[in-house]
Amino acid sequence: MLAALVFAGTASAEPSTSDQQRIDEELAQAEATLEGATEAAREAALALTETEELLPAARDRANTARGAVAAAESLAAIAGDEADTARATYRGAVADYDTAAGEVDTARAELGDLVRLSYQGAGIMAVNGVITADDPFEAVARMSYVQELADRQNAAVDEVVKLRQEARDAENDAEVARDAAEAAETAATEALETAEAEAAAAETAERELADLLDTRTAALAVAEDEKEASLARYEEVKEESERIAAALRDVGSGHATAGSQSGAAGARLLMPVQGWKSSDFGNRYDPYYHVWQLHAGVDFAAGGGAPIVAADSGQVVQAGWNGGYGNYTCIYHGDNLSTCYAHQSSIGVSVGQWVDRGDRIGAVGTTGASTGDHLHFEVRLNGSPVEPLRWLPGCLC
Repeated sequence: MLAALVFAGTASAEPSTSDQQRIDEELAQAEATLEGATEAAREAALALTETEELLPAARDRANTARGAVAAAESLAAIAGDEADTARATYRGAVADYDTAAGEVDTARAELGDLVRLSYQGAGIMAVNGVITADDPFEAVARMSYVQELADRQNAAVDEVVKLRQEARDAENDAEVARDAAEAAETAATEALETAEAEAAAAETAERELADLLDTRTAALAVAEDEKEASLARYEEVKEESERIAAALRDVGSGHATAGSQSGAAGARLLMPVQGWKSSDFGNRYDPYYHVWQLHAGVDFAAGGGAPIVAADSGQVVQAGWNGGYGNYTCIYHGDNLSTCYAHQSSIGVSVGQWVDRGDRIGAVGTTGASTGDHLHFEVRLNGSPVEPLRWLPGCLC
């Protein structure tokens, strides 16, 4: 049940039945508004806190992803340049090899022509020239010239063959380098695409969180406004509770003190219900309102419909709907002592009725601001709530 004291009023000769009903309805509506505003504001604050906690990580992720994209772009650019260079080198090597191969073919053709001419006549003429030479030195010179031509041609062929092999080796090396550079370029491109996809996802998440933060900030502002209105209403309800306490004191002053009833506590009262204690009496600090509020009684959990009995003999001074308390009964026992019973599923007594100790006065329920079947039991002295356990048997039985 709500921790705040909530009374709709006491039985009085002055207010009319319609006035009492109207006040009870207004208080019930105020209770519902207060409960809803409190829950909505707490949920809004919690949601905003959760979003605020998530946003820094999302921003870090987005920043990291953007940095990764920049690095990947740089690597991809370098890899692309290296691949372009390697492809150009390979094309040059292929051209060099083609040139060298052509030169080998030309040199071999020239050597073949020389050999063929030597065998087909040019060589014979040279030999005849040597034989018919008048000077032996001239004959030797002619023979040496023919041999030198052949040697030079062979050397030229050997050189271009060597150059062609070197061109082939360079072409092979350039092909390997090109393949490696293209593989690196492909890997860098894929890495860039992956980085861009992560950056896009991270930026989307960051943007969505930022939008959610704005939405939840606005929701919290609305909830804060409702909280302030609810808190003001809470103060009004508290004043009403104080008025009811004063009314109970007035009732007490108008009754004769029974000689059998002492003002001392200590197991004076009967357990009002067979159940177990689920919540204690006392002041509690509300972290949302930043105020202390009184849980004005003790809660006893019990099954719905379980009988509620009068904790002591006395006169019923209130019986009916009372806002957050739901179906609510108060009994005056004399000596300015009263007991009250809240959240009943049904009330079995009426105002002005005398009840004896142990008489059934109602049934356990969950009416009003309640989340489950239980009895909220209060003990009041001079109209003010006091610790009920001091008045009940220690065994709570």
